[in-house]
Amino acid sequence: MAYNFSQFKQSTDAALEWLKREYAGLNTGRATPAILDSVLVEAYGSKMAISQLATVSLEDPKTLRVVPWGDQGVGKDIDRAVRESNLGLSVALDSAGLRLSFPSLTSERRVVLQKLAKEKLEEARIKVRNERQKVLNVTGDLSEDEQKRVKNELQKQVDDANQKLEDLAERKQKEILE
Repeated sequence: MAYNFSQFKQSTDAALEWLKREYAGLNTGRATPAILDSVLVEAYGSKMAISQLATVSLEDPKTLRVVPWGDQGVGKDIDRAVRESNLGLSVALDSAGLRLSFPSLTSERRVVLQKLAKEKLEEARIKVRNERQKVLNVTGDLSEDEQKRVKNELQKQVDDANQKLEDLAERKQKEILE
């Protein structure tokens, strides 16, 4: 009986996607619309994502342009939400919408971001380890030879997943230092 690793693969892919989303939310001094994904705006009687209220685009490498759809009054709500989110962005409201400027990083902020990036990487590694343990717990019913084969294949997949996480973390570390 061969073990099916598809569930394990899905879980490790999910851990990688989670890490990508977490890293996208780190302000490294470069304008990226993904940083606004976690910001919720109180508008029309409920909390909504900025992407549901406005178009977010890059104006230049350090500036985002947020243009509300239709109702320009929602621009003030977006302004307030961005300021309250403590993302460290400079916000300017004008007739066309909002201009969000990303300040250059200080050396202290870079150190903090590097620590945070390492913590996020470790959380992703823990997710992979937990998934590995789930597979190992299920393989107890298999023959000794089959268990050994599954463990070897599992270790290859764990190593592959960890390498992808490491590569992503390394790219983020370089981005923080630039």
